Amino acid sequence: MLFLKFKLPLWVAAGLVTSTVVGAEPTIPSQVDTSIYDSFAQAEGQAPVTLMPRAGVPDEDVYQYRGAAPQEAAIEEGATRYLETDFLLDRGIETYGFVELGIGANALGSPWNGPITFNDRAWQGQMNQLYLINERILKDEGISLGGRIDLLYGTDFLYTQAAGLDGFAPDDWATNRYYGLAMPQLYGEVGNQALNVKFGHFYTLIGYEVVPAIGNFFYTHAYTMQYGEPFTHTGVLATWNPNDQLSIIAGITNGWDNWDVGLPTNQANPSAGSTSNASFLGAVTFSSSDGTQALTIANASGNEASGFVNAGGQDFIGNRTVTSVVYTNELTDKLTYVYQSDIGYQAHANTAVQTQGQQAGSAYWYGVNNYVFYNFTDYLIGGFRLEWFSDVNGYRVGTGGFRDGALVGNQNGFAGNFWEATWGLNYLVGNNLVIRPEVRYDWYSRNQGQAGGPGNMPYGPNLNNNGQFYGGCDIIWQF
Repeated sequence: MLFLKFKLPLWVAAGLVTSTVVGAEPTIPSQVDTSIYDSFAQAEGQAPVTLMPRAGVPDEDVYQYRGAAPQEAAIEEGATRYLETDFLLDRGIETYGFVELGIGANALGSPWNGPITFNDRAWQGQMNQLYLINERILKDEGISLGGRIDLLYGTDFLYTQAAGLDGFAPDDWATNRYYGLAMPQLYGEVGNQALNVKFGHFYTLIGYEVVPAIGNFFYTHAYTMQYGEPFTHTGVLATWNPNDQLSIIAGITNGWDNWDVGLPTNQANPSAGSTSNASFLGAVTFSSSDGTQALTIANASGNEASGFVNAGGQDFIGNRTVTSVVYTNELTDKLTYVYQSDIGYQAHANTAVQTQGQQAGSAYWYGVNNYVFYNFTDYLIGGFRLEWFSDVNGYRVGTGGFRDGALVGNQNGFAGNFWEATWGLNYLVGNNLVIRPEVRYDWYSRNQGQAGGPGNMPYGPNLNNNGQFYGGCDIIWQF
């Protein structure tokens, strides 16, 4: 069903709905373990890169904070939650959030930071995310009801929109050219921490980096996350944690970044089942007994509109599948290594650049990320990311900018290999503030079938550079 496109009043409405409806099932105050609300990525001395449920940390938080700094700081108290009330805590409801402010720029003098999307505006301060969360965590045992509503206001709203909910321009919840509101999560849950079912709108299981700024180490994102993976899904997802070493998640969704918009029925390539956008989403995580290593394999697969049409304006529909592998290893008390790889495929993409031996008309993309994190002190963590992302057919990385007024570049995309190396720090100031400076270098090598020269490169004011140096810094304050 279609939702009304209302704007800022949704902040108030969402909070009231969560507090009233979910709070209707009170719990005994003595049974409420408020320590679970202090176990977030930049608040506790646990290594949040381990993608397994940990004691006192709900499954949904493990996945949404999986890319955060693996700090070993022995912080006695979690972040101060200024929105907490005893009335809601006694009913298992937590209200909290954070604000992220940052600035970054490239050395080429371009007003846009090229394929770097989330913080895309050079030398312009951005409030990337003003993020508010209302949630009720499921109990460890028995049957309980839970749910969560996330609201994001800021320049990052573009990257969490779902078709039919917060929409796409001109029907999105934008308040001006740069800022807008999105609701990346709106779901209910039933069950417990060992076995539960989630229904509604939620973040993806694919990949390592996440949308909420507090869940990542770096200010900028990897190409794999920006271009190769979905951000959100809408559907039903079941989770089973039979023991401390195994987690199995599987369900059916409406596909990539979609609330309730169906596939076109007047198709260029109709076939049996091609009008259904029912997609599989699942993940399996294996963890070592001591919690220092974890391996997650996640997959999303289903029909999607490829974005191409025939001469009569009919849409091509094809299977889109992406599989991600994430391996984490806490090598020592101070040193952590993370490996991620993605493999993506889209049928009937009909891209201009084709490679020898590939299925005709299809598109492929691959990514390999390596992360190394080192705890210099309890409050200072260093990180390094090295990435290779191959957009084989120029299907995923297609523009020099996304907002109104940005350079568009080659409409055939940028078929080739993207590399980036990023160095950064996380400096924790008390329990509520983190400062994240970073420097980054990106470079691109085009495939043989991709045109070169001015207007056909991803970097620079005239899209004529194959490399770019970038520096930036943001701060995140939790409340």
